Amino acid sequence: MESTRQFVNKMNENAEKARHNKENNGKRTPSAKLPTKQHGNNP
Repeated sequence: MESTRQFVNKMNENAEKARHNKENNGKRTPSAKLPTKQHGNNP
C-alpha cells in the first residue's frame, strides 16, 4: 500500500512542477518564450 501512495505523491509532485514550469517559461503562450539564439548580430 505504501508504494502506491508514494507513486501517487510523486506523480502529483511532477504534475505540479510541470504546471509551474509551463507558466513561468512559456508565460502561457509559446510565442512569449525567449529566443535561444540571436540571429542578425553576426557581421
